Amino acid sequence: MRHLHRFLFRLAAVAAAALFLAGCYYDRLTWNYSNVPELEEQRSALLEQSETSESEEKRIRILEKLEKENADTYHIDAGDKIAISVYNHSDLDIKTTVTPDGFIGMMFLGQVKIAGLTLEQAAKLLEEKLSQYIRNPEVGVSPYEIRSETVTITGAVVHPGMYTISHGMRLADLIAQAGGTATRFYDGHVLEAADYEKSIFLRHDKIVPLDFQRAISTGQRPHNILLRKGDYIYIAPHEESMIYVVGDVKKPYRQIWHKNTTLLELLSAGGWVNETCWSHVIILRGGIAHPKMYKIDLDGILAGKKSNVRLAAGDIVYVPKDNISEYNVFVRKLFPTGQLINLFMTPMTQYTSMGL
Repeated sequence: MRHLHRFLFRLAAVAAAALFLAGCYYDRLTWNYSNVPELEEQRSALLEQSETSESEEKRIRILEKLEKENADTYHIDAGDKIAISVYNHSDLDIKTTVTPDGFIGMMFLGQVKIAGLTLEQAAKLLEEKLSQYIRNPEVGVSPYEIRSETVTITGAVVHPGMYTISHGMRLADLIAQAGGTATRFYDGHVLEAADYEKSIFLRHDKIVPLDFQRAISTGQRPHNILLRKGDYIYIAPHEESMIYVVGDVKKPYRQIWHKNTTLLELLSAGGWVNETCWSHVIILRGGIAHPKMYKIDLDGILAGKKSNVRLAAGDIVYVPKDNISEYNVFVRKLFPTGQLINLFMTPMTQYTSMGL
């Protein structure tokens, strides 16, 4: 019965949205902008709010711990360039590239698979095989170009993409290698296009709480973090005028923000929510790195018991499939998510001007 009521409420909301877009107002759903409260006002549908920002002291502790961690043991991979030396047998010394299927070619031995092995394991394997031809061989294996040790940087840099990292390479070095942050031309001035406050650094699918401004502009440690294989860096562009909706909706959507844009209006413009969604939605405000999160009573709005919600520039509306009672559970479910990052990076093909 509850799902039937929700379905009817949402059906009424869609009908109301259609009337609104035709130039009508529907006070029950508070489409009248003059009656829509700000998010934190008493009359709004706000149920809970929380912040995910770490204290400065805690951020430093996390970064210092990462600084002291040893890099994962290197394993040979396809594309890596390897130097192999055999003591007292310089004629067997080679420099070679590991083939896509993980092999190298060597005199006497032919094709030997070494991908997936550590340098020590590869040396021992070659010694065992060469012992059939040489007495007590001593083999040294060392990489001189590691193609498999890569990080990815996307967003507002001149040359986004995947980069090979070398020992001791830090975030500021990567930014420089990617051509620096992008620029934009506005009102006769060249401005930096990067928004450091909303940029994110992911390691092992977790956000690293570093300060991009300190890392890139001054090289300050520990914010200018040592890079590790698999790191993902997203330099957010300045897009203060955009708002987004993701999650259990007909399709992820973004549009240009206007000061009178509301929650129901954004949901309607994006094709509306799926019937499987929960009764509440989450609004993220302040960027995806350290957002404030607001739990909103969507069913209460649709029932006319709560006021619609006015959105702010940069807001992200997340529509969950199930109940989220704990914000830390929500964070684990949503962050990081390729859906969010891809939404920011995908060219805007559908939007409404909202009167701009």
